Amino acid sequence: MASSNVEFLRRVRLFQELDDRTLAEIGNAAVEQRWEPGQEIVRQGDTGVGMFIVRSGTVEICQEHAGKDEKVRDLGPGDVFGEMALLDEFPRSATVRAVEATTCLGITRWHFRGILESHPQIALKLLPILTRRLRTAEQHSHEAVGTD
Repeated sequence: MASSNVEFLRRVRLFQELDDRTLAEIGNAAVEQRWEPGQEIVRQGDTGVGMFIVRSGTVEICQEHAGKDEKVRDLGPGDVFGEMALLDEFPRSATVRAVEATTCLGITRWHFRGILESHPQIALKLLPILTRRLRTAEQHSHEAVGTD
């Protein structure tokens, strides 16, 4: 299983520049989980303990605004979600549900931090992802209050 995780992780943009040894560390730390259509993987407001990488299937990201669930986007194989939980212990900013039968690799904060200490270049690759998420959140908040 671990070697197939390495092959998969090599194709994930976040990890593309890492060597096989580092990919093996991440692959060994990752736990594969499966969800059926409609099942929640993470819930907005819950404390996050790690991130997920979609291995197969599709998930939808939804955020609650003014009591209504709004779909933000869909993610598929190779996409990452929950990465903010690798850096802080704040509540999840969105709910993620399986749209179809979905398998994800989960990596906990404590496993990831050890890998990050050995390979700080991963942090540099996380920054654009986090910045994009922040910009999207700001855009949604401006639209919600009707400002630009």
